[in-house]
Amino acid sequence: MPISLSPQMMRQIIMDHYENPQFKKTPEDISKYKTINMNSTNCIDDINIYVLVENEIVKECYFDGVACTISTASTDIMCSLVIGKSYKESLYIIEQFKHMIHEEEYDDSVLDEAIVFMNTSKQAARIKCATIGWDGLEDIICHDHKH
Repeated sequence: MPISLSPQMMRQIIMDHYENPQFKKTPEDISKYKTINMNSTNCIDDINIYVLVENEIVKECYFDGVACTISTASTDIMCSLVIGKSYKESLYIIEQFKHMIHEEEYDDSVLDEAIVFMNTSKQAARIKCATIGWDGLEDIICHDHKH
């Protein structure tokens, strides 16, 4: 995705994922999914992340609950990026997203629409909103990977 995105285009992508999230739902049989609850003391965010894994490949990724515009859009984009990816690939994407959020060097080639959060660090209060789903997925992968 080109870095030449205008602020209006970036806002539109965020609003599209907030108003029509593709991956916001509770799976029917949650017993098959690795889950984690993530919530924020600074925002309304209180979401569950659901990940279906086979042989350390993310087969499905969903989230559900109450979330602000930024966390809904960010988590929805995250789900789209990791489905079909290995744990290693998913962790790399998460790492690059967090580098971008914290204004460190990052590989934008793996972020696709997540690049719209590139200016989040300028609004410190929104960093937690943008990363809450990513932190949850990282916790699931790292916890599962140790076993």
